[in-house]
Amino acid sequence: MRIGILGGTFDPVHYAHLAIAEEARSQLGLELVVFLPAGQPPHKPGTVIAPAHHRLAMLELALAPNSHFVISRLDLERPGPCYTVDTLVLLQEEWGPETELYFIIGADSLLEMHTWYHPERIVELARVVVAPRPGNPFHLTELEKSLPGLSRRVRMIQAPLLEISGTDLRRRVREGQPIKYYLPEEVEAYVFEHGLYQGEEQR
Repeated sequence: MRIGILGGTFDPVHYAHLAIAEEARSQLGLELVVFLPAGQPPHKPGTVIAPAHHRLAMLELALAPNSHFVISRLDLERPGPCYTVDTLVLLQEEWGPETELYFIIGADSLLEMHTWYHPERIVELARVVVAPRPGNPFHLTELEKSLPGLSRRVRMIQAPLLEISGTDLRRRVREGQPIKYYLPEEVEAYVFEHGLYQGEEQR
């Protein structure tokens, strides 16, 4: 069984997340893509993110139309910062040794992977599925110098270069700019119904 894993704060989830997940599922023949919302990302200490229940609710709304997309609450339910390598170990234990893990990231994250906690173990545990990102070219031969064994575990996929980010969407909401067509209508409605991102004091 092949399972894709797409982690992130999803603050909020948007069409770039969904498009990358669907392309990975289709191109690599994945049975499921598991969306893994972060608790407190260890690489973003002190960063203020929306409460977990809001981010989870927006994910549920966005993923509802796709039966191949599911949510894992693993990192939300674990205390403290959650490292990718520990999460992958727990997911492998949960699904069994016969399950192949495909860890889906953008090219920007691939460029930083060698700085993560035990990146060599991440590469052992999962195939690394890389989606292109605007302005983030890379050469595997160069990255291999920092993380030996990376190139044989990487799977490149074709995906639309959607320049959408949670940071920009939150800014647009604060400044009164539209976010329609950047994310599912149900998620847009949820953002405004609950007053998310209107100001830092509400986050």
